[in-house]
Amino acid sequence: MKNHAHRQVLILASAQALFQIVSVMVMTIGGLAGAQLADSPKWATLPIATMFLGTAIVTFPASMWMARVGRRTGFLCGTAMGLVGGLIAAFGIWKQSLPILVFGTFFIGAYQAFAQFYRFAAGEVADDAFRPRAISLVLAGGIVAALVGPTLARAGGPLLAPEYLGSFLILAVVSVVASGVLLGLRIPPAVGHLIEPENRRPLRKIVLQPTYLVALFGAATGYGIMILAMTATPIAMIHHHHELANAATVIQLHTLGMFLPSFFTGSLIARFGTVPIMLAGAVIFIGHVLTTLTGTSFGSFATALVLLGVGWNFMYVGGTTLLTSTYTVAEKARAQAVNDMTIFFVGLACSFSAGGLLDAMDWQRMNLVLLPWLLMVVAALSWLGLRQRRTAVAESA
Repeated sequence: MKNHAHRQVLILASAQALFQIVSVMVMTIGGLAGAQLADSPKWATLPIATMFLGTAIVTFPASMWMARVGRRTGFLCGTAMGLVGGLIAAFGIWKQSLPILVFGTFFIGAYQAFAQFYRFAAGEVADDAFRPRAISLVLAGGIVAALVGPTLARAGGPLLAPEYLGSFLILAVVSVVASGVLLGLRIPPAVGHLIEPENRRPLRKIVLQPTYLVALFGAATGYGIMILAMTATPIAMIHHHHELANAATVIQLHTLGMFLPSFFTGSLIARFGTVPIMLAGAVIFIGHVLTTLTGTSFGSFATALVLLGVGWNFMYVGGTTLLTSTYTVAEKARAQAVNDMTIFFVGLACSFSAGGLLDAMDWQRMNLVLLPWLLMVVAALSWLGLRQRRTAVAESA
């Protein structure tokens, strides 16, 4: 059973790596391609925003459908959407049409909606002791994306005319490879299908648990802030006279910061607890904001984006782990769907607003306005930590 769980986690980590390559490619060149086709700078990040729109809209139905047909079928449907999205986006680049391009990235977002459940699937095949590490190891698949995604996006840019046509065709091929990897996925039916016990709680009761709300707030904060800064970075760097190669390198370093800690985040959670690790993530995010104030050199961008990635990892892995303690197997489909749908609506708002905020403010001020948001999540996590300690003392008395 243990070997089976490890094999399935390896498959999910591989699928995660391929999915993240697709996502990182869009994040690297989506805003730049949009800027070439858009009439105004505020619409430059529309291809990235529509990717998150696709994710937000598809997440809930994807979760409910997978509860009936199983993870494997749902995940393969997601990779098929990635293929379709890549081909449509490439056609949009060829026709020099922003509406067609964003229609394609919408389908890529639908792929992302299914792929976001890889980490939950890892938690479902693992026992309680292995679960935090399983979630972390699946997210660690993003390390491959950090190395490969920006490189493929950059290499595909000038590969074919018009610029970036090759990037989206490469993206479609990566989605096909992901389908082949997922053919080997085997999740036991007991955890892969919907169970309907009599004592399943109403959704409202699940969501209104303090732990659920704080887990959601923390993960949504981490994702939203990360997406806002990551979306704006290539545009800000080009504005400050950096080359595309330098922007791709910064995104590469950022993605390594996002996923490299996953090798030990699970162990840190097991040792120190989920809430302290999430608090550490929020503090690292504050470090990112302060670093952006040091200037617009390559070193400043690179350091800030690495901190952004590490902060996201602690917040996101911690939030996912914390969330798994708030629902039963029978409740997981709806509980996970509400969580991820909310996170990606936040991501949608942040990605859509990145271009406008960057146009209205400079790079430093755009990041500085994030501090109140971060202080609120620090307060929420501190409150939950105190609440958990009081509960533990009361139970041991």
